[in-house]
Amino acid sequence: MTALETDWTEEAEARLLAAAIPLAPELGWTSRLLDRAAAAAGLSRGQAMLVAPNGASDLAALFARRHDRAALAALATVEPGALKVRERIARGVEVWLEAATADGEATRRWAGYLALPQNAPLAMRLVWSTADRLWRWAGDRSTDENHYSKRAILAAILISTLAIRLNASADAAQAHLATQIDRVMAYERWKAKVRAPDLARDLATALGRLRYGR
Repeated sequence: MTALETDWTEEAEARLLAAAIPLAPELGWTSRLLDRAAAAAGLSRGQAMLVAPNGASDLAALFARRHDRAALAALATVEPGALKVRERIARGVEVWLEAATADGEATRRWAGYLALPQNAPLAMRLVWSTADRLWRWAGDRSTDENHYSKRAILAAILISTLAIRLNASADAAQAHLATQIDRVMAYERWKAKVRAPDLARDLATALGRLRYGR
């Protein structure tokens, strides 16, 4: 892809997503949203399919990256080395939650879309990517099994905390996050007792909370 093509793609993605966000509360993350957003952004259907060949799932991924970029931009003003590891992870999750919930009902509909059983693999990929970005900001450079386990733990924390923030309150989400951070700090003890299937179970449980609000 040439620089010109890259510039056009990035600009078209930004236009498409900007048009989609105010429409998402009414239309949800659907093919209708893609069509209406493309029209509002001045893109033909062919151009929209170049930007989002997988339809609503690509649009949902663009929305996730929007939150990640906003969170990392806010975290750029924070010196992670001045914080304890616990504080770094808590700050990262808090800032990401603020970025996600700033989009209001669009985020709620996005979370509901990701919570559908057929979209669980997409949800896990997106939240894994977010967890990886937050760990890297926090200074984690592990390359062994800790790399994967830390991100899997944080992915489950991100989803479950978002579910509580959307369905309860900011205070309830903060309390939940505080208790869940202990899982990160007690990683070695946790790893000794929990096997890989439990990671998938935790993620599935958190996705269920997003879908059913409990």
